[in-house]
Amino acid sequence: MHPPEIRARARRLYLTGATVAEAARAVGVSYPTVRHWCRVQPEPKQHGTAMRCFRCRSEAGNPTNPAQYAYLLGLYLGDGHLVTTARIPVLRISCADAWPGLMDACEEAMKNVLAASVQRVKSQGCVSVQSYGKHWPCLLPQHGPGKKHERPIVLADWQRPIVQAHPGDFLRGLFHSDGCRFSNRVTVRGKQYVYPRYMFTNESVDIMGLCQWALDLLGIAWRMNRRNCLSVARRDAVATLDRHVGPKS
Repeated sequence: MHPPEIRARARRLYLTGATVAEAARAVGVSYPTVRHWCRVQPEPKQHGTAMRCFRCRSEAGNPTNPAQYAYLLGLYLGDGHLVTTARIPVLRISCADAWPGLMDACEEAMKNVLAASVQRVKSQGCVSVQSYGKHWPCLLPQHGPGKKHERPIVLADWQRPIVQAHPGDFLRGLFHSDGCRFSNRVTVRGKQYVYPRYMFTNESVDIMGLCQWALDLLGIAWRMNRRNCLSVARRDAVATLDRHVGPKS
């Protein structure tokens, strides 16, 4: 199955005057396949979630709700898992029982991005918020076999502008999955001080790098406590992150 952006590019070339053969050579796809895209079935089948998959429309574009997509992407990179071996792919995001508001926010994001229906599957100590859909792999190209920290995690060219435009929503997803906000207590010369602090923990160097990049986009100061743990502790930095993330509920 060819990526939807390849189909969209081939159609654009054909509609702007290229022959089928020229379009096929330009995108590196066989002549019969490009001919089918351009002449036999010029529009992808528009039923079910296909109408909502912004990567599978004839002209692949951006999500109708990019902020919710950025949030869902952050959740997926943190505690998400996309199963593609089943007949219909299923996106699952684990949410701790302690945060029912997070489950609601996750379900809302799934529905705003693609899902027609969302289920909640109870496990010990957590709930898997999940949605079946053939087009989840189109929208989350970071999926793959094995654990995320054991393989490269790189944003697609079309994902980067979305995150750049909505870094706060992306960070909210990351921190809601693998982060926390808490009161840090320190004692200096016998006097105790209490101040809020954010921590983000992830084993993937690539995902940690994406978190750092999004924080930099917002001008939020951060530092690494250890190899897999990032801290936001400066008062102004915490205040800025509060406006975008805030505590879980």
